[in-house]
Amino acid sequence: MLSDAEIDGALATLPGWKREGDAIIKTFRLPSFREAIAFVDRLAPACDAADHHPDILIRYRRVTLTYATHSEGGITAKDIAGAREADRLAS
Repeated sequence: MLSDAEIDGALATLPGWKREGDAIIKTFRLPSFREAIAFVDRLAPACDAADHHPDILIRYRRVTLTYATHSEGGITAKDIAGAREADRLAS
């Protein structure tokens, strides 16, 4: 599990991501519903490869990702890595 300082430092390098309790969250706004689905489709293999999966909420053109490592009881390096990969795939 990361310390508060480590989480704050990581979030400072991840635009749009914020901490909510023991998780990090970001809402991506895509050009269309199809693009939102395509984004999640691109993200899925990376999540499987890392064996770490976010909660995903799709609302029309918006995709909200919530990363938390429940088995560790907080935010870990896996969550930060997942956020970075999501940002990369969204651009």
